[in-house]
Amino acid sequence: MVENIVKSRVKKSRVTRPVSAAEMVENCLGCKWTVHVLGQIRKGVRRPGELARSANGLTTKVLNERLHKLMRFGVLERKSYPEIPPRVEYALTPLGRRFIKLLDEIDKLQREITAAHNNKEDAVPES
Repeated sequence: MVENIVKSRVKKSRVTRPVSAAEMVENCLGCKWTVHVLGQIRKGVRRPGELARSANGLTTKVLNERLHKLMRFGVLERKSYPEIPPRVEYALTPLGRRFIKLLDEIDKLQREITAAHNNKEDAVPES
């Protein structure tokens, strides 16, 4: 009886086409919270409660949506511990560590753009 209840609650997996890298980047970066969540996990913040408290305005609902989307893309993995109270932690997968490198390159590009803009403003003679 219990097995039937458990089985009925498990979502059946669907066979889908592999996602393209461009689609993954677009979907993951389409939400302002995804970069924040990935940055926090990279720094060692792994528990949902800590992640939710890490930014003002980040709701539990949005956090859970981001975490599940990142898991679907294979960027994060979830580990549940059989404890009372239950404990869940998230970590980057090998793909997630590669994905973070893309974010590092975006940060580097932003620093270069900001520096070029600041240098341009400094070069303008005052009237």
